[in-house]
Amino acid sequence: MTDATPATNSPFPTIDAVVQALQGAGYFADRRLATAVFLALRLQRPLLLEGEPGVGKTELAKALSKALRRELLRLQCYDGLEQREALYEWNYAAQLLHMRAAEAHGAVRDVEAEVYQPHYLIRRPLLQALQAPAPGAVLLIDEVDRADEPFEAFLLEYLGEYQVSIPELGTVRAIVPPVTLLTSNRTRELNDAVKRRCLYHWLDYPERERELAIVRAQVPGASQTLSDQVASFVARLRSAPFADAFQRAPGIAESVEWARALIALDTLELDPEIVVDTAGILFKQRDDVAALTHELAAELLRPEEEGTR
Repeated sequence: MTDATPATNSPFPTIDAVVQALQGAGYFADRRLATAVFLALRLQRPLLLEGEPGVGKTELAKALSKALRRELLRLQCYDGLEQREALYEWNYAAQLLHMRAAEAHGAVRDVEAEVYQPHYLIRRPLLQALQAPAPGAVLLIDEVDRADEPFEAFLLEYLGEYQVSIPELGTVRAIVPPVTLLTSNRTRELNDAVKRRCLYHWLDYPERERELAIVRAQVPGASQTLSDQVASFVARLRSAPFADAFQRAPGIAESVEWARALIALDTLELDPEIVVDTAGILFKQRDDVAALTHELAAELLRPEEEGTR
């Protein structure tokens, strides 16, 4: 497969250029992910990233912001998130002071119109992204599956047209279309209307070689031997039949943090004892920590060819 022709709407002329730019920002993307990013930039479409927690969805937005040299704006979603927390709210205290001052001076011609001016507007991430000057912003709508369905419906205008409607001011359109990434851990299924407005990519755990590159880049103090062992151990732990012993496999963030912890403990090489002692870095569930026994750790550390005899 060859790269697509240079894009007029993309800051990166090829898919390989996306890979290189993200790598320069410390993010190691495979070609499928780089293609999704390339197309999102070229077509100026939001990109919906789904996958298990810890596979690098949020980190992609950070790296893309760095690679594009655009401001990163983050909207963290949660149950009960309201439109005013995502888009805007009025500075009611300042508006009230203005109205009282106008009344005191007898200037009450059209106070309501005066107080609903842009300088009384408190801009939240969606509005900030639309009004960001060139080169524009990267907007991360993080864990959108944690918000409720009415909030998804509210997002449709922004996702489809890069605009929002403010009753007192009218329609606000993007100065520069924001690069928009949505992430979901699939705690619930998203509405089809949201999905139709986005490009889609399922982000899986990285293969061993890519995870090794990430660990070596993020933890340069780790020796080649230790980095190799960390990447191999986590890769085997996520694979069958070992994965069946755990509720949730560790993500990339846990691999990197584990490598840093091992260095702090002056670990030169993994052994079952140090694996069991540091299991709380790889896992965040009590049952998973307990499942990583000395015997299982020894099995995971054994070279694969020995384990298959």
